Amino acid sequence: MTLTLWLTFLIAAVLISLSPGAGAVNTMSNGVRFGVKRSLPAILGLQLGYGAQIVLVGAGLGALVASSATLLTVIKWIGVAYLIWLGIQKWREPVLAVDENEEPDISPRRQFWDAALVNVTNPKATVFLIALFPQFLVAEAPHGPQLVTMGTTLILVDCLVMLGYALLASQLLRFMTTPRRQRQMNRLFGGLFVTAAVALASFKRA
Repeated sequence: MTLTLWLTFLIAAVLISLSPGAGAVNTMSNGVRFGVKRSLPAILGLQLGYGAQIVLVGAGLGALVASSATLLTVIKWIGVAYLIWLGIQKWREPVLAVDENEEPDISPRRQFWDAALVNVTNPKATVFLIALFPQFLVAEAPHGPQLVTMGTTLILVDCLVMLGYALLASQLLRFMTTPRRQRQMNRLFGGLFVTAAVALASFKRA
């Protein structure tokens, strides 16, 4: 992959990560509640899910999933149900005392795996990667190193963008000094999770 081609891919990767989605909502929700540092497990979990999608496509299994209406539908509705569940949980989440030294009531492991499942159950990512990778693959060169380069680029860029989302969201902590404001914020993010579920439910392959 030439430098020019990689830079073009890098721009595409940045635009992909900046586009709002379930992963961004998950990151902002954690950023508001826990701050940047305590959002890191969730951000890493998102990258595990994203990496699984990349490996799936790179191994050729993504094409099988994308070509099977049944498999894609099953994965899609699992993702829809999970996002709705997250939205309900967020809506009902109790308020907390805003204290930077207070330990969160959810373990880092739970944050990690919840976030990983958000990305793993997103079939749009599979279909998108199948459409994206061929545009940048050089047919005459070995595909393995090219896929590793593109996959690494996507994950690193997404990590940086999610950190940015968490940082922006964490600034809202200073405004969450009353139970009323916390309930409003919880319901906002609960609604965003459900909105992401609706968007995923309406997704149809071209």
